[in-house]
Amino acid sequence: AKAAAEEAKATAEGDLAVAKKDLATSQEALATAHTTCMQVASDHEATVTSRGEELKAIAEAKQVLKETSSGAVSQSYSFLQLESRADLKRSEVVTMVKQLAKLHHSVALAQLASRIAAVVKYGALGGDGPFGKVKSLITDMIFKLE
Repeated sequence: AKAAAEEAKATAEGDLAVAKKDLATSQEALATAHTTCMQVASDHEATVTSRGEELKAIAEAKQVLKETSSGAVSQSYSFLQLESRADLKRSEVVTMVKQLAKLHHSVALAQLASRIAAVVKYGALGGDGPFGKVKSLITDMIFKLE
C-alpha cells in the first residue's frame, strides 16, 4: 500500500509540474496577446486621428482653392498678368498642400500635392482650366477617404 501511495504521489507531482509549465506558457501567451492587442488599438487610434487631420487639411485646401479661384472670372487682366497671377496661385496651392502633408505626416496629401504639381506643370485636360483638374483631384481624394 505504501508503494502504491508513493507511486500515486510521484505521478501527481509529475502532473503538477506539467500543469505549472503549461500555466506559465499560457500566461506568457496571454501577456504577448495583450501587448499585441494594446499596440493594435494604439495604432488604430493614431490612424483614426491622422485620418481626421487629413480630412481637415483637405477641407482647408479645398476652401483655399475656392477662395483663390472664385473672383478671377469677373476680373480682366492682360495676358502677362493673367499668366503670372495664375502661376502664382497654382504654386501657392501646391506649396500649401505640401506643407499640410509635411505638418500632418500624410502620405496621401503628399501624393495629392505631387499630382497637383503635375497638373499645373503639364496643364489640365478637358478644358476645365487650371483649377478644374486640381479640384477634381481633391474631390476624388475626399471621396476615397470618406
